[in-house]
Amino acid sequence: MTITIAGIEFDNVEYYRRGDVLSLWVGEPRKPAYDDASPEGHYLQFGEDGALIAITIVNARSIFEREGKIPITLPTHQVEATDLGAVLAAA
Repeated sequence: MTITIAGIEFDNVEYYRRGDVLSLWVGEPRKPAYDDASPEGHYLQFGEDGALIAITIVNARSIFEREGKIPITLPTHQVEATDLGAVLAAA
């Protein structure tokens, strides 16, 4: 099963009914470069390039049954345009 959130395809999905924990991974589980928590308390894991590689949602079923959705606030990332020299020089 694949779940898409914010344009990211999580193709490794596991739900642990006993603990009501939903784990979503892009590819196989691996060690993240860094992690963070969303304001809602979800565990977010990021790869070396800053891409989101995993989300762990505790009380997933409870939240979904109560709200009809599971809100996930992702941190904003700064991006940099570096290959602009030729375009700017020509202008």
